[in-house]
Amino acid sequence: MTQNSNLEALSAAGVSVWLDDLSRDRLTSGNLVELRDTRSIVGVTTNPSIFQAALSKGTAYDAQIAELAERGADVDATIRTVTTDDVRNACDVFAAIYKRSGGVDGRVSIEVDPRLAHDTDKTIQQAIELWKIVDRPNVLIKIPATKAGLPAITAVIAEGISVNVTLIFSVERHKLVMTAYLKGLEKAKEAGHDLSKIHSVASFFVSRVDSEIDARLKKIGSEEALALRGQAGVANARLAYAAYEEVFVGGAEFEVLKADGALVQRPLWASTGVKNPDYSDTLYVTELVGPNTVNTMPEKTMDAVADHGVVTGNTLSGTADAAQEVFDELVAIGIDLTDVFIVLEDEGVDKFEKSWHELLEATQGQLDEKK
Repeated sequence: MTQNSNLEALSAAGVSVWLDDLSRDRLTSGNLVELRDTRSIVGVTTNPSIFQAALSKGTAYDAQIAELAERGADVDATIRTVTTDDVRNACDVFAAIYKRSGGVDGRVSIEVDPRLAHDTDKTIQQAIELWKIVDRPNVLIKIPATKAGLPAITAVIAEGISVNVTLIFSVERHKLVMTAYLKGLEKAKEAGHDLSKIHSVASFFVSRVDSEIDARLKKIGSEEALALRGQAGVANARLAYAAYEEVFVGGAEFEVLKADGALVQRPLWASTGVKNPDYSDTLYVTELVGPNTVNTMPEKTMDAVADHGVVTGNTLSGTADAAQEVFDELVAIGIDLTDVFIVLEDEGVDKFEKSWHELLEATQGQLDEKK
């Protein structure tokens, strides 16, 4: 099988292409292997919404849930078993890529229970538990970048566990996430862990920023306000990349750890499916190309890039000044950016928690039927 040329060009420009989806059907049908072999996919991300969608469709999980019901498993244990099984099997699909890339890629992410987003200690406990259950070196444990999540990131990295930090919306929070990662590496070093084995990505959400800010610009309604629509998401991500470069490309604190084998925490562009049909369906891919980045895409976005995405090389480095101008204009027009990011984080946690509750209810219903 040959790789799609557009996605291959994206990979060559320094972007790791990850699929933002996973299901038992993808695993058993060979679809995930096919995407790996034809779409340059070198990793997978999951979240509570993805698992909720996977378990609510078809019959792929019925036999396993029936077996677990017979054993008397409760709903939490059932969900933990089926989701960690999927992630473990996906890790095996990407094992060769993991080895070939020195652990950079071939990664599969699984998230701690979203109900723990504001509980540091329980987040740490479950992150360690998930790491042990999946029992694969190429798993990434997802921890949200909430205020309670930040110390959890440090503590879990300190245990030598690789982490995907999720639900980052603002550059200010991204900076705190990078600090939490560096602190974790320092503690891991003190504990005698091999820093070269600890990997991390910082998942920066893109399209949701445009959705929220565009709605506010539309409400303002002036010509100047409307002209700024569709610019905030990319500008925000470009400022995040500049912050990443400041810390990890020659930053004094990281340079000390780098000498001990520490790796950069790569920016990951999440929420890259375009929600406004007026915008290019490859906007959050082709405008966010740069070295040491990850773009995790829904399959629809991946197909769009494969079909007509134009990769022109690095579209991130050197863009910070222009991106800051966009933000200055947004503030001048009356957009309260602090409020935007608070709303987005709260909504992000709520959406995942809602999906998890729906998953619990649906799975409990299936368990009750099998008894």
